[in-house]
Amino acid sequence: MKSKKLSIVLAVLALIISTLACSFGSGEPTLSNVRTAKDENGDQATSVFSTTDTIYVVGDISDGKQGNVVSSKWMVSNVEGYDPGYVIDEVDLTLDKDQSSYSVNFYFEPPTDGWPVGAYKVEVSFNGVLNSTVEYTVQ
Repeated sequence: MKSKKLSIVLAVLALIISTLACSFGSGEPTLSNVRTAKDENGDQATSVFSTTDTIYVVGDISDGKQGNVVSSKWMVSNVEGYDPGYVIDEVDLTLDKDQSSYSVNFYFEPPTDGWPVGAYKVEVSFNGVLNSTVEYTVQ
């Protein structure tokens, strides 16, 4: 009887340890909650900007690994004088260390004359795979 209780206690202890180990970042790297914002932390999320705003695209990484790559492709959707799909810029960020969770951000400061009024989008890829497309307007 005593060995049966010990077996049950050991099985429960093993279950608790494996559950805790899973909660401490042993999963696959993921990028989520990609958003446009008026700040580098993404706390002031918005999809509407003025012509003089700096525009941030922020995403949250879980279980990030050194060498993971987050890419952004900034494009025109509907802006007078530009073809739809015109690429403004492309930027890659490579994670420099393993970390269980943190945020990454891309940003563009306004041109000297301000952003042209219209609609834009940013495609965000994680390790070469399209993850999210965020859209924003400049008014």
